[in-house]
Amino acid sequence: MTVDRSLEYLQSLLKELCSLPQEAEWVEFKHNNDNAPMIGEYISALANSAALLGKQSAYVVWGVENDTHEVIGTTFKPSTARYKQQELESWLLQKISPKIHFRFFEFVGVSELPVVILEVQAGAHNPVQFDGVEFIRVGSYKKKLKEYPEKERALWRVFDKTPFERQMAASNVSADGVLKLLDYPAYFELTGLPLPENRAGILNALKADQLIQEMPGDQWGITNLGAILFAKKLQNFQHLGRKAVRLILYRGNSRIETIREIEGNKGYAVGFEGLIDYLKTLLPSNEAIGKAFRKEVPMYPELAIRELVANAIIHQDFSVTGTGPMIEVFDSRMEITNPGIPLVATDRFLDSPPQSRNEALASFMRRINICEEWGVLTILDSPALSRFG
Repeated sequence: MTVDRSLEYLQSLLKELCSLPQEAEWVEFKHNNDNAPMIGEYISALANSAALLGKQSAYVVWGVENDTHEVIGTTFKPSTARYKQQELESWLLQKISPKIHFRFFEFVGVSELPVVILEVQAGAHNPVQFDGVEFIRVGSYKKKLKEYPEKERALWRVFDKTPFERQMAASNVSADGVLKLLDYPAYFELTGLPLPENRAGILNALKADQLIQEMPGDQWGITNLGAILFAKKLQNFQHLGRKAVRLILYRGNSRIETIREIEGNKGYAVGFEGLIDYLKTLLPSNEAIGKAFRKEVPMYPELAIRELVANAIIHQDFSVTGTGPMIEVFDSRMEITNPGIPLVATDRFLDSPPQSRNEALASFMRRINICEEWGVLTILDSPALSRFG
């Protein structure tokens, strides 16, 4: 979810929320109540209810009368609010698990009265907790999720059937915003499709590949698939910033001394070739003497490097927050790791059929020739690898 919201968008959102006939399970209205634990409980409840209802975001609005939905203004200022000697937003972040994105917006409403909107990302993979407790909305009331087992079961069914790739990385983005956030020329280059002459053609092509989705009010949503593959900068998407590939070069064969550490910021499809090219410059090579010429022979076959890095990207567990794929280069070895555990036992890699934790991501990466269906067998069958067997 991106954090940029124009004043025009916020005023339009306020008008839309106030037009609701009553509070919903994904919208809460407040006047001045700034109790920090209460706000944390609402973040949990609204995130879980939004997921259950298929909403991308949920909202708390300060400065609106609860019954009439009339804008009356608020004295609540989250930017200066503190709780237990900490900034309010920082304290809330520590208490929310798993980490989801939420953001306070302070602005002046159409009536020239101060208003605050808290935008909360819908939960994904697991129910959202505040201080170890999961909450849910029941009508306009906030309740503990464990008290409503039927809602808890329904929530888990939603998480089970919605793959990571189809969830939203950003919601309510303008058409221009989509083109600013995604490297769409790279999409057309990698897929071999001609670049359309107009914006509508570009958006329709991205939509056809489920990289973006249409939303009400001429807005768009960018799916996790679109962002993780074609983001110009992954850090523009709050929950994907830590999924960038990290490359670390060490001196010697231990992690005591780091020579260089680089963290990527581009989507995987956009930055893959650059990553591989840079990695090859860091890896050792031997000088082979032929009949007439000497030539540099890499210690690690390029095919093996490409497949192993691609597999680490594709088969990571995106529900594990705060970490992403990592490549560590030592003097005598290279280690490639990713979040999560393998779907197939490591001693059965060779005789088990391929499985993909993120099938849409794997399919697209194969389509643009970044990886193969039988990655491990492709590596072992490489002629170049016979030099090291």
